[in-house]
Amino acid sequence: MYTIVNTIVKKEWDMNFYTARDLRTSSRSIWEELGASGEAVITNNGKPAAVIIGVQDQDPEALLRAVRQARAMLAFNDMRARAQQKGGMTEEEILDEIFDYRLEKKGK
Repeated sequence: MYTIVNTIVKKEWDMNFYTARDLRTSSRSIWEELGASGEAVITNNGKPAAVIIGVQDQDPEALLRAVRQARAMLAFNDMRARAQQKGGMTEEEILDEIFDYRLEKKGK
């Protein structure tokens, strides 16, 4: 369920969504809202494109390491789910998946 408040779109879990245009034209209000909520999603052409996370008093490097760790865990869980759908994977298939994932990330 989404509700629209000005150009801010809020989902049930109270995440703020802004368009790329909002970021250019209303950046001050976005920064103010980011200070209050701590996070926001930026959309481009109607699709999530980026997540902005407020650092506040945290160590930015530690926060970035935690985000990277969470991304790795999500990728691992995705590979595990695909493996279960296939009925399991050989060691070679697992290594191929890891290799493909790394290539995909380098290309982005």
